[in-house]
Amino acid sequence: MTGPKRTDRPADGRHAEGTAFTIITGLSGAGRSEAAKCLEDLGYFVVDNLPPSLLPKMAELAARPGGPGGRVAIVVDARGGVFFGELSKALEDLEHVGIPYRIVYLEASEEQLVNRYEATRHRHPLAPADRVVEGIRKERLMMEGLRGEADLIIDTSALGPHELRDRLRDAFADAPAEQGLQVSLLSFGFKYGSPRDADIVLDVRFLPNPHWVDELRPLPGTDERVRTYVRGQQTYREFLRRLRALLGFMVPGFVAEGKSYLTVAVGCTGGRHRSVVVVEDLATFFRDKGLAATIEHRDLDK
Repeated sequence: MTGPKRTDRPADGRHAEGTAFTIITGLSGAGRSEAAKCLEDLGYFVVDNLPPSLLPKMAELAARPGGPGGRVAIVVDARGGVFFGELSKALEDLEHVGIPYRIVYLEASEEQLVNRYEATRHRHPLAPADRVVEGIRKERLMMEGLRGEADLIIDTSALGPHELRDRLRDAFADAPAEQGLQVSLLSFGFKYGSPRDADIVLDVRFLPNPHWVDELRPLPGTDERVRTYVRGQQTYREFLRRLRALLGFMVPGFVAEGKSYLTVAVGCTGGRHRSVVVVEDLATFFRDKGLAATIEHRDLDK
């Protein structure tokens, strides 16, 4: 699907006047229902499996006195046989009448999706003759265009319901309008796999590794002794200087394009030392610029 350009919409639809739409979509079994429940708990008016052609009508109803107002979430999925041309036209109609929207896309690895279907004994909506894996692959291909239009992509492969709710609460927490862009910073270890939902992935395995210093090996990257070691390297100081300059150049462009969320993942070998220090320093960098920044150290305790 080729969606309409959204460069003229507010940088964050949550803070636009009037109605704004959050569209929840993604792969079956990836957590759309849990996401919908979470937003409902946050005060959103949630409509499940609304045909795309009814989006403009829903916007009209939401804007009426006594309607749900500006916090509306719509779940769009393959159960209703989503026609991407129809959805694209509906989004263009929202643009035309000045209603901002954002797309949240949930996905997971093929292995995790198969396990979830086997655990629940549910049938995949696109699976021929109950062959779940074929349905997953067909749906992933079908949804690829919509994934490319998403404002926020969340990989739920390693997330339970509580972790998914925490991630959504962080993303949808009320913040001052001028912040515009919410930044999620993730440290991880390449030995445990790269995150699928990052906008930017940085590999810091070239930095001197505290793992090879006996007294530092058992300590986490949040320990001051590890921080002092990593930050004391000339290579690290030069890297961070150049990285800050690059991100300082990129962030205004993301904001100008109407991006509401930015996920930056930083990886080292095990995700315990170097990547943790970099993420902590980047959080300070973004917060000094007045941007909301959350931190997750995925592999710190492994």
